[in-house]
Amino acid sequence: MHAYADLSHDLVMDAIESLGYLCDARVMALNSYENRVFQVGIEDEQPLIAKFYRPTRWTDESIREEHQFLLSLATEDVPVIAPIEINNETLFTYGGFRFALFPRRGGHAPELSNDDDLELIGRWLARLHNIGETTPFIHRPHINGSEDISAAADTVLASGLMPEDYHAAYTSLIRDICAHTDQIKLSNHSQIRLHGDMHTGNLIIRDENLYLVDFDDCAQGPAMQDIWMLLSGSREEHRQQIMVIAEGYSMFRRFPAEELPLIEILCTRRIVRHAAWLSQRWDDPAFPVAFPWFASHRYWSEHLLALREQLSALQEEPLALPVF
Repeated sequence: MHAYADLSHDLVMDAIESLGYLCDARVMALNSYENRVFQVGIEDEQPLIAKFYRPTRWTDESIREEHQFLLSLATEDVPVIAPIEINNETLFTYGGFRFALFPRRGGHAPELSNDDDLELIGRWLARLHNIGETTPFIHRPHINGSEDISAAADTVLASGLMPEDYHAAYTSLIRDICAHTDQIKLSNHSQIRLHGDMHTGNLIIRDENLYLVDFDDCAQGPAMQDIWMLLSGSREEHRQQIMVIAEGYSMFRRFPAEELPLIEILCTRRIVRHAAWLSQRWDDPAFPVAFPWFASHRYWSEHLLALREQLSALQEEPLALPVF
């Protein structure tokens, strides 16, 4: 039986009612794969968001560090959605599942082609990073380069999901990639608490207010991890976007221009780790339904092509801010 086999809507409502709420039987599953997230109607109140953590993925201590980071950010008026505290606790257990409750915040993704939105995100990231550097994570992951890439590649190969005829090319590519990523150690750069997964799906705008959401992958690492994922389009577009982000970021914190050479390393890390994540979770019935293309030869052919493109990118001159 997979991790969430026993997580029924009845159990979700029972878990929430164990904390003193009265559910109105409206339970809607939201788009989440790593955890299970539900919008739950509450009698005479606004609906709540209930996040049920994947068993065995995080320790209680690491989840509480995520929650404490969110609470610290909210206290400093950084626009995050912090967990609800009940009797000074944010992490609860019911029926063998750990869960947390959050207020509901709807909205839409920002337009990253819009300079005003990018500059705004840069300002909020700087404030998030100012708080993130005040104390380190103890129980959350640390973001590494070659070590993370190699570990993810081992996971892919051990899963048995990659066709055998791709193994030699994949192994060779990973070896060549790590030869380049080994040249720059992420640990030589300042390590701070980060959001860790700052893609557009984790940014919402509601009533002209921007919210940074889903800190499930928060980690200790270089500030550039929260910046590079905001880039899109061509290399020239990346350069323009970096300038706009840096303008907003610099209003509250020095922009880490020295970390720009980390961008392609972090991008490569994400590509390899995404394939490893899908490999690890393939026994969860939600994954073959959501990602049916993952088991195909075409996917692995395109994956190797993406890695070859990253190997080429790692050999290019990194982005740099213009000097005025």
